[in-house]
Amino acid sequence: MSAAPEKSKGAKKTPTKKAGAGAKSTAGKKTTAAKKKALTVPELELHNLKPPKGATRSKRRLGMGPGSGRGKTAGRGHKGQKSRSGYSQRRGFEGGQMPLYRRVPKRGFTNIFRSEYSEVNVGRLAALAGEKEVTPELLLKRGLIKKLKSGIKILGHGEIKDALTVKAHAFSAAAQKKIEAAGGKAEVITK
Repeated sequence: MSAAPEKSKGAKKTPTKKAGAGAKSTAGKKTTAAKKKALTVPELELHNLKPPKGATRSKRRLGMGPGSGRGKTAGRGHKGQKSRSGYSQRRGFEGGQMPLYRRVPKRGFTNIFRSEYSEVNVGRLAALAGEKEVTPELLLKRGLIKKLKSGIKILGHGEIKDALTVKAHAFSAAAQKKIEAAGGKAEVITK
């Protein structure tokens, strides 16, 4: 067993400083000088422009070997088509399986040249009783239609009692009869 080391007789004790008035005054001088230094901000000029500390960081370097933590597959998972640059999956692609848009049977077609009308029933024209002439612009202004689309078509649902001159792009047979029976006119707008 080893004995505890003895203190040497010739060892000097280091004197400890007592916190006196002199120590306080120097500390006070240092803090005020530090404050003054912190307050002086250098002028911003082109030669000393730089982003604040921590605002920018170096680019992550991928594929730099197993020791880098981002080696081998470089954060792209495993190998394969998705890990290659320029990969772009076709919409509706199902990994080579017959896609849904080819599995589903097809029937009919959509006519891209069709005329789509904004429809207004004869009964709704009663709200325009004070007017003499009903035009597509008036219907749009009064909120009876939201869009003009390809034109306006007047349909025969409802009743009309006022004699109105109705200008529209198309009329149903029932609507035309009801407008004329009330003493009005149904005028077709031709483009």
